[in-house]
Amino acid sequence: MPNLSGFPRTQPTLLDRIRKIVGPQGMITDARDLEPYAVDWRDYFHGATPAVVRPAATAEVAQVVAICAEARVGIVPQGGNTGMCGGATPSPAGDEIVLNLGRMNRIREVDALNNTIAVDAGCILANIQQAASQADRFFPLSLGAEGSCQIGGNLATNAGGVNVLRYGNARDLVLGLEVVLPDGRVWDGMRSLRKDNTGYDLKHLFVGAEGTLGVITAAVLKLFPRPRSTVTAWASIPSPAAALELLALLRNHCGDKITAFELISRNCLDLVLAHIPGTRAPFSVPRPWHVLTDVSDVRAGGALRDALEQAFAAAMDSGLADDVIIAENEAQARGLWRLRESIPEAARSETGMLYRHDVSVAVSRIPAFIEEAERMLAARFPGARTICFGHLGDGNLHYNTFVPGRARRDAAARDARDVAGAVYDIVHRHHGSFSAEHGIGMAKRVELARYKSGPELDVMRMLKRTLDPHNIMNPGKVLPED
Repeated sequence: MPNLSGFPRTQPTLLDRIRKIVGPQGMITDARDLEPYAVDWRDYFHGATPAVVRPAATAEVAQVVAICAEARVGIVPQGGNTGMCGGATPSPAGDEIVLNLGRMNRIREVDALNNTIAVDAGCILANIQQAASQADRFFPLSLGAEGSCQIGGNLATNAGGVNVLRYGNARDLVLGLEVVLPDGRVWDGMRSLRKDNTGYDLKHLFVGAEGTLGVITAAVLKLFPRPRSTVTAWASIPSPAAALELLALLRNHCGDKITAFELISRNCLDLVLAHIPGTRAPFSVPRPWHVLTDVSDVRAGGALRDALEQAFAAAMDSGLADDVIIAENEAQARGLWRLRESIPEAARSETGMLYRHDVSVAVSRIPAFIEEAERMLAARFPGARTICFGHLGDGNLHYNTFVPGRARRDAAARDARDVAGAVYDIVHRHHGSFSAEHGIGMAKRVELARYKSGPELDVMRMLKRTLDPHNIMNPGKVLPED
């Protein structure tokens, strides 16, 4: 592992050399100013760093990486620092620099005819969505942190979000990448081609690698026709099994126009109503489960709403839905989505220790997984309260758990893996994944070692050693210790 002895003590020091590259505005060294960059969004992982380096161009990134490679100093690539697994947090040892790409925020090119947009890695996701809209196009990646997360981090973690059902996750939305390799060389893979069958598809090495193989500095992303009509509906339902049948029914009525289909438990809604000002329950009668769905079409008009109304009428006749609200306007739709998007913030407002589980199973197995997990938690952790919500349409649930008597500030409770292990064992039995869209970071390295097969881990380690033989790229993340 790199350590502070890797920082040269003679003049010019490593930090002096880096400062000459990025300029005074491109380096932060004051202890108070460094603090926000050394703590993760959840306030779970706390690190230290001698400097946050903020380059303004790919050439500067390349020079910084080359200097760190020469000195064997670790680099922690960081975007908006909104991750859930500590993948962008430096080590507590203070022996790594943080390479924050927030200054690299140019929209390089919008090609409406080719339905592509080329962007710097530091572009905020919402700004990319806006640039696409201004060109009468649509960029579908959408998640709760889109006002602050950056596309480089989205790609590095293979982010999902609410529109995966129709458009796929981040990996499905990228056509080309620009990457600074661990030796400082730049791989220019900024191709905007749908077909390019010229050997290994290198971009997929770096999407989802969390900065352990190189630094993503730019990307070419897919755009789509801008929807002209969108209809949002919130329904209360009796069970997750009913939600699954409701999804099938909606598909029969609306086809591939279903953009999002979210499952939300009553505990989630109660948390939001308790902690998020200005929110209100969609229905006066409490229900155990809810779904929130969006359907959209490139054509304007009322046909989409008619189809959705017919689908929910059939759902209520067959007992798949108890109550339904179909938003009358955009403001009402935003209010319904605010309930869903505020769940993580509301959960943070609780004082107890929340064990977060970002899991996925086959869509058809979701009801069985929830039933088995609920039964197990009740038996092993009496009084446990689950906060279950997520993207039922693509099989991704955020299955989070409060355990009575465990406090967030209690290190023993925070580091305990008994709850996660019990949940992940059930996920594994259902042939699912213990990390659907949040990545591995520092938080899930133990699980990677436990659930990944030997050949999978061996290949991952071979790739890491080949590309980054000195382990300077985001050391201590993703891969478990040998």
